[in-house]
Amino acid sequence: MPSDFSIDADWNALHIDGEWTASESGDTLAVEDPSTRETVVDVPAGTNADVDAAYEAAADAQEEWAETPPAHRQAVVQQFLQALDAHSEEIVDLLAHEVGGSPLMGETSIQIASDHASEAATLPRRMKGEHADSNIPGKENLVQREPKGVVTVISPWNFPLNLSMRAVAPAIAAGNSVVLKPSTNSPITGGLLFAKLFEETDLPDGVINVVTGKGSDIGDRVAGHPESDVVSFTGSTSVGQHVAGLAGENLAIPAMELGGNNAFVVTDDADLDRAIDAATFGSFVHQGQVCISINRHVVHEDVYDEYVERLTERAEALQTGSAHDEDTVIAPIIDESQRDQMLEFVEETVDAGATLETGGGTVQMEGVEDSLLVEPTVLSDVTNDMSAACNEHFGPIAPVIPFSDVDEAVEIANDTEYGLSGAVHAGDLEVAKDIADRMETGNVHINDQPINDEAHVPFSGTGDSGMGTYNSDAFLHEVTETKWISIQHDHRDYPI
Repeated sequence: MPSDFSIDADWNALHIDGEWTASESGDTLAVEDPSTRETVVDVPAGTNADVDAAYEAAADAQEEWAETPPAHRQAVVQQFLQALDAHSEEIVDLLAHEVGGSPLMGETSIQIASDHASEAATLPRRMKGEHADSNIPGKENLVQREPKGVVTVISPWNFPLNLSMRAVAPAIAAGNSVVLKPSTNSPITGGLLFAKLFEETDLPDGVINVVTGKGSDIGDRVAGHPESDVVSFTGSTSVGQHVAGLAGENLAIPAMELGGNNAFVVTDDADLDRAIDAATFGSFVHQGQVCISINRHVVHEDVYDEYVERLTERAEALQTGSAHDEDTVIAPIIDESQRDQMLEFVEETVDAGATLETGGGTVQMEGVEDSLLVEPTVLSDVTNDMSAACNEHFGPIAPVIPFSDVDEAVEIANDTEYGLSGAVHAGDLEVAKDIADRMETGNVHINDQPINDEAHVPFSGTGDSGMGTYNSDAFLHEVTETKWISIQHDHRDYPI
């Protein structure tokens, strides 16, 4: 008998108003394991009617949930955290089957998701108002913080567990209800899993609702639903612009984390041992399918050749294979469209004059006709306008760009419409801090790599990388609003 949290469990139901229900159409979507290219489970193909039912349930449940004492809301999130921990091994396995997550990716997802849930559990007691003096004699001003209402969460496929968690958990902790629409590629770990985990808590029916389905079928209805008060979206910039536009039509608050083209700057006096360690992780973890991974290595010309040689050696040493192999570091890409796009970027970059140091193709897998396993790839002699550098390649690809001085490094780093994350390695911390200050991006990490997320530290992007801020009090402010109540204690004299 399979566990309720295994890939062999029944995932073919939506979760609306506390009930597992079939989609109105009865249609399903197949979920393919990237390692085997086989269908491992079917999930419902939700309809607009299903979306409407989810928002109706969320709106009906929210008011009572908002009035629940903070200690109880805190306890529910803590119960969720306990359920997450209890089922962590099964969830790591789900991530392997659904998104090709290696064991490292799965364990990292659990750690980050747990951090976000732990932080969210503190929010109910931090929803404090304030008292403000008045310019009017005898008046008292009170400012209360209240939940927005219904929060829409549209989550991505690359890190579905923690990128759903960072919005769902704080939204619920703050007294909102949620409608969760996961990516078509990750309907379980980005969506239906949350409903099952919350079933092990005291969360009332209707506070969490999950609708799976194709974005092309129900995405617009989810993003633009009139019952929605906040729309949290993580994904590409082009789709995010569309989602934000639909949210804005209903005056819903858009919280968007979008694309990135993150620069990893290495100066001539950097500790190359540390820099190469960071570069290897920052480029190749989860096959580079991370919005805050290294997209461009910007390296001083004096250490450029050594850097390329050492990064190439590290890339070639990485273990490739099935996500179900505990030794695998580089597992398959999510699907063929992503694979073909990133390989096209590599081909165009080589055609433009770059040197392919290693990789650039796929690795055949036993029993798999059309492998999604892309070789770890290093490109040298790259310029910022080449395809693998100017586009978010979202793969295990490391384009290395030379620079001659700090001003040029900053110019290269900022020569993009994106501004999500970045990193600097330098022996002189004052120089590193100067570069970090001048990089036009929401996050910069000195003597580290750009893949960092701590739930108690604000996380945001600039430019085409999004709007709004996640984590800590910053996201609490996204999913709550202030209400001014004044009390006129003494008789007030009016001019008429």
